[in-house]
Amino acid sequence: MKKRGFTLVEIMIVVAIIALLAAIAIPNLLNARRTANDTAAVASLRSMCAEAEVYAAGTGAGAYINSTTALLPNTGKLCGTGTGGYTYTCAMATGGYTFVATPFSAQTGTKTSTRTTGCQTS
Repeated sequence: MKKRGFTLVEIMIVVAIIALLAAIAIPNLLNARRTANDTAAVASLRSMCAEAEVYAAGTGAGAYINSTTALLPNTGKLCGTGTGGYTYTCAMATGGYTFVATPFSAQTGTKTSTRTTGCQTS
């Protein structure tokens, strides 16, 4: 009579190999997500800054946006909310603006980014 199936030792070896692969992959995945969040936050700030500058050059006749309602719907929704691991703060007046992206925690992002009038980075 033939025995079918795996022995306990074989199953334990497979589980150990899977655990080793997971231990290697999970930190890399978290780091990639953090980097993606950082990049998305900077891109969002750039987009909001570009909209403010276009508004001032065209519709605003030299004056900057003084409320989030003048921003495009997608980027205007970012102000005062959190998405992609970052919270966005918008301070706008006819004389200028400041957009800030702050990470929720060290797990969601690594740096606070700011764009001020004229798309200056700080």
